[in-house]
Amino acid sequence: MNKNVHTFIGCDCEYEDARIVIFGAPYDSTTSFRPGTRFASSAMRNESFGIETYSPYQDKDLLDIKVFDSGDLELPFGDPGRALADIEERTATILADGKIPCMIGGEHLVTLGAVRAVAGKYDNLHIVHFDAHADLRDDYLGVKQSHACVLRRCHDIVGDNKIFQFGIRSGDREEFVFAQKHTFMNKFNFDGLSKAVQKIGQNPVYFTLDLDVLDPSEFPGTGTPEAGGVSFTQLLGAVSEVSKLNIVGFDINELSPVYDQTGRSTALACKLLREILLSFYR
Repeated sequence: MNKNVHTFIGCDCEYEDARIVIFGAPYDSTTSFRPGTRFASSAMRNESFGIETYSPYQDKDLLDIKVFDSGDLELPFGDPGRALADIEERTATILADGKIPCMIGGEHLVTLGAVRAVAGKYDNLHIVHFDAHADLRDDYLGVKQSHACVLRRCHDIVGDNKIFQFGIRSGDREEFVFAQKHTFMNKFNFDGLSKAVQKIGQNPVYFTLDLDVLDPSEFPGTGTPEAGGVSFTQLLGAVSEVSKLNIVGFDINELSPVYDQTGRSTALACKLLREILLSFYR
């Protein structure tokens, strides 16, 4: 892969040397409320130079690790099937080269393409999911490939009791009924995360972070804001706990920068990605 000309801050090593590889999936064609997440990856690269590479939270620096930013995929907006196939192909390439994929979405449907590739390489894949929304609908307005259905489609791949959901505070009744039988769901916060980490053990894990898990008072720049979310510091602590797991792929999605003209949502997303990269690097 060729190095992207414009990279996330500190993520400009050579591909051959990288342990983590970033790519953008600027796709929001199934968004059910307010679109705009297609602009997240470019906005985060631009705004990342407003933060430091050094993390005082962890006493670590992006300049001390090897992360390669491969840029954005060019995805066909009118065809979610092809878009998911392109994401799966890029993820599979990164995995085949012994590296960890880090995807910047995009709407949450993009996670499905990455999970398909990761599940193709790793047996007994588990998923840790932070979100305001359950995303467990079997279909949304008759469409099964929707950001409202992404975790249900992931369940089709990994099966029962391998999806661990936290921060969930929105969904229809059927989603919560489904979760009682098929996933581990912790509503509203991160209680039970430590127990989940122990239960998962050293099984391979895909981590997916929908940024609307945050309270909209801290993170208004998202397409479907939900009151009652967690704080940045609570999320940071939860990421630290997740870092104890065997992370084999991860994503951060649902920033929609156009809905926060102050730029604070993008700045928060940049800082959070820095912390995730530093936490997950092995």
